[in-house]
Amino acid sequence: MGIGHYIKDIGRGKDGARALGRAQAADLMGLILDQQVSDLELGAFCIAMRIKGETAEEMAGFLDATHARLNKVRNGQAPTVVLPSYNGARKLPVLTPLLALLLAREGVAVVLHGTATEDKRVSSQAVLAELGMAASGQSPQAKAGEVVFVPTDALNAGLERLLSVRRVVGLRNPGHSLVKLMNPCDGPALVVSSYTHPEYLLSMSATFALTGQHALLLRGTEGESVADARRTPAMDLFKDRQTRRVQAPQEGALWQVPDLPGPDAAATAAYIQHVLRDKLPVPQAIALQVQHILHEVKP
Repeated sequence: MGIGHYIKDIGRGKDGARALGRAQAADLMGLILDQQVSDLELGAFCIAMRIKGETAEEMAGFLDATHARLNKVRNGQAPTVVLPSYNGARKLPVLTPLLALLLAREGVAVVLHGTATEDKRVSSQAVLAELGMAASGQSPQAKAGEVVFVPTDALNAGLERLLSVRRVVGLRNPGHSLVKLMNPCDGPALVVSSYTHPEYLLSMSATFALTGQHALLLRGTEGESVADARRTPAMDLFKDRQTRRVQAPQEGALWQVPDLPGPDAAATAAYIQHVLRDKLPVPQAIALQVQHILHEVKP
């Protein structure tokens, strides 16, 4: 079938490109996720959208197509939190697994999903492996008080293919925002999402507001969905198409910085174990994030 007619609209450059409607965007992403496009078309789509930028309507359409095609995680009635983990660690430890385990300790079902998009970064999956936690198999299920890690290709192989374009061209594409916006569960869940640059705060906020998803959005650690342990970021809650700031950003100079390990997976896992065993304190920013999440998901 091909997507050439869509590329013709979105590929006319920053000023000449035309935005797609929600239904058109859903059809386009559906073809991509169903792997009905060639490598050449997929690369052209990624570059064109990188130049044009995504509108909230387009991202909503991309989400419509994605939610219709995911191999959903079964979560039943359990209070559930979704933690996307795609950026990994470069300079700081990836503490998304710590956030997941702290929430599970409070009786929450936690769905951690992701894939390594860069070879030079340490992934959450590598840290989980050091902790003795394996990735889920087919038909994953989220249970109260447990963490399940779901690789992206188990959710949708076409989505994994879209993300893998970055390894070839070296640039992000709409898939990298898509995985941070989606709810991979078959029931309600709070999506904890993050952005890296201020422009993505605006675009992701607009998409959450348009789609009416239940989400917590913050500027995470190197793009991860966990708060920066060194400084508490602002946190915005999206619910019933309303937006509310639930955490103000920490201002001023830092007088005390937590003693954190390097990004190495084994060192990060050891640090997480020390925190869970109360040998080290939970960093304040992460403790506050846990409180805000629990307030939203626990009755």
